[in-house]
Amino acid sequence: MTQKELVKLAQQGNHDAFCALYDERKTALFRYAYYRLGSVEDAQDAVSDTVLSAFLQIKEVRNPSAFNVWLYKILSASCNKYIKNQVDSRQNVDIETLVNITSNEKIPDGTTTDLIHALDTLSDSDRQIVLLSAVSGFNSKEIAKITGLTSTAVRSRLSRALSKMRSILE
Repeated sequence: MTQKELVKLAQQGNHDAFCALYDERKTALFRYAYYRLGSVEDAQDAVSDTVLSAFLQIKEVRNPSAFNVWLYKILSASCNKYIKNQVDSRQNVDIETLVNITSNEKIPDGTTTDLIHALDTLSDSDRQIVLLSAVSGFNSKEIAKITGLTSTAVRSRLSRALSKMRSILE
């Protein structure tokens, strides 16, 4: 069954169709959220929030072919909320506690600390663009719809961010 057909069924209340849509994307959603947030728990929570929100709002999808872009808009907003929570919580934690928490945090399989470090050197906006492109496979036009930037701005920022990461990783 195609994605378009699954979206239409999900919009009609078919829970199995929605679950199939989620199953196709769950790993990519988590990967994107993890690289954006740097925390396994926050990534899991952001994805959970996204899935619940998408489930409740599935009838609002006007173009079933644009489901992925719509879903990542929700995930991006959810990640932004968790980033704000992280910033707020860092203001209330002493640095020794923060270092202990960070050093004990497990990194999911397939990631490297060098890559995470390179991503951390980027602004949040540039990190989001890199992750939407490299991890989630969106093109510049789709990323523009998610971020609210123009396609040209996305391509330019992606190029600069990847160059910066490349120089750090070399």
